[in-house]
Amino acid sequence: MFRNASLLSHSSRRTLFYQGTTPSRWRKRLQRTSLLVLGLGSFYTADRIFNASAITRNLRTLYTCAIITLDYKLNFTEEKSESIPELHARVAERMYNLFTSNGGLYIKIGQAIGANAALLPKPMQEQFSRLFDDAPQIPYPEVLRVFQAEFGRPPCGPDGVFEIFEEKAVASASIAQVHRAKLRRLAGDTEDKWVAVKIQKPDVAKQMKWDLGAYRLVMYMFEKWAFDLPVYFVVDFVSDHLRRELDFILESENAKQTAKFVASEPRLAKKVYIPRVYDEYTTKRVMTAEWISGVRLSDRTGLRLLMGESNDPTQATVPSFVNMNMSEESPPTFSFPARPLKGGVRSVMQTMVELFSAQMFSWGWVHCDGHFGNFICRPNPHDPTVPQLVLLDHGLYVRVDENFRRDWSLLWTGLLTADFKSVEQITRKWGMGLPDMFASVALARPVRLTRKNRKTEVERVTKELEEYMNLSQYEQSARLKAKLKQFLIDTDRMPKALIFLFRSMRIVQGNNQSFGAPVNRVKITGLWASKSLTRLSNLTFGQRLREYMNDLVFRGVLISLDLAFWTTRLKQRFLAFFDLKSPSFEDELEKAMRGLMRNNVGIDVGSAFKG
Repeated sequence: MFRNASLLSHSSRRTLFYQGTTPSRWRKRLQRTSLLVLGLGSFYTADRIFNASAITRNLRTLYTCAIITLDYKLNFTEEKSESIPELHARVAERMYNLFTSNGGLYIKIGQAIGANAALLPKPMQEQFSRLFDDAPQIPYPEVLRVFQAEFGRPPCGPDGVFEIFEEKAVASASIAQVHRAKLRRLAGDTEDKWVAVKIQKPDVAKQMKWDLGAYRLVMYMFEKWAFDLPVYFVVDFVSDHLRRELDFILESENAKQTAKFVASEPRLAKKVYIPRVYDEYTTKRVMTAEWISGVRLSDRTGLRLLMGESNDPTQATVPSFVNMNMSEESPPTFSFPARPLKGGVRSVMQTMVELFSAQMFSWGWVHCDGHFGNFICRPNPHDPTVPQLVLLDHGLYVRVDENFRRDWSLLWTGLLTADFKSVEQITRKWGMGLPDMFASVALARPVRLTRKNRKTEVERVTKELEEYMNLSQYEQSARLKAKLKQFLIDTDRMPKALIFLFRSMRIVQGNNQSFGAPVNRVKITGLWASKSLTRLSNLTFGQRLREYMNDLVFRGVLISLDLAFWTTRLKQRFLAFFDLKSPSFEDELEKAMRGLMRNNVGIDVGSAFKG
């Protein structure tokens, strides 16, 4: 009885103890959890308000990189060979989600990686090709704060910078957005001056150092942990150019320099226009340039309508910007001329390829963001019956010296005249192996630098392809890595400008290809390369005469290339009569190049043009 009473007493004491302590213990846990949540919430809020979410964005980057690395370490094995394509697809999706979630400079970084995505697995190529440089616009109060910080006054109003400033942006990209505005009239002005005002988004500058650090980390991960490929060597070069892209004073200087180059080239002076920059309304974060009305080349139907190759204006983008009830305060709008411009789309593409060729071979000053959205076509002010091409967005340029331009020109002429020795000498000088692969990437067309018997060579390639297709996914990936390491022998000697040149050449190829390849891009570029060799400085009279003779011979050699081009064009036009489609010259080149790269290197190259 006493024992039971003792047990009851002990049990009662335990119950009383827990009844007295449990609430206190749970209260402490709740307090700690609340403090933790409050601390994390405060950190997140402070980071968002004062640091533009830079730390949060980079924690997201670190987490994604850790997951990717772990995924490859665990699953990129010979035992899991059949699952490697799914592994590449998972990683590609994670990378794409990271770049689009973070936005801002991450989009530019993703595009920089995507510039040479052919070195990465196909899922990577496909995902990076979807990284378009557009983004929601920032609200007007933030625009107002930028103006107050840069000019000490608002965009418009009694004390404003402009007479009129449209609060809604006409375009918004990852690092900036563009508004229309009207300058105040000065003494002597006879007409209104409308301008495009490019405003840097305020978060971008705060995030830049963090974002470029993340880019360095991602490229290091690609090289050391994930893919074991030499890609980290481009980080400093790309980062420097991305930093420069955020300085709008540098961009305005780039635009003025390009305008000088265009004016000095008789073949382009009247065909190409660079909008005037207003220095008095330009700062490091705001750039003001002349407003140009016309058809963006991204509006393919609108361009065909302007050039007389389409009769359906309802599908064009441009008419949506045409104001049929123009008031005195309306900005200049574009309306189609009564008659189509002369020359067709072919003349527009001809000018585009010539402009890019002049930049590479004559000026050494290359615009590296030449996608369709950065070109406007309008009736030429000198002759309204023909088109004029307007080049926009001068933030990203690469400068190359005369020695590089000479080698680059010799490389192109050597590739097109089968001068195997010259091509191999230049590629070796630049620390590049596999001259066939380099030549094909440079021309964006298949090239075989060999003097061997063609039949023997075909048999060898066929045998290698059969062997390659019988390999497991893991073995194919291992061979790909080995080939790419042979390609990039010495990255210290490789001219880093090639990174952007190859990207720009693929963009120009894609632009031409999207309109059915109306011009022979390879021939135009090759002719410009050959002609530039005759204009090099420091040539003796004898050397210059020899270069002119070489240029004549080169033009004769290109006849066969021209025959192939026009055969394809005639085939296209013939089948068009029966509403049948035929591959363009660029389509044929790309198809052949994909086959060459897949057979010889194991790279599955994606399309030159997406979207």
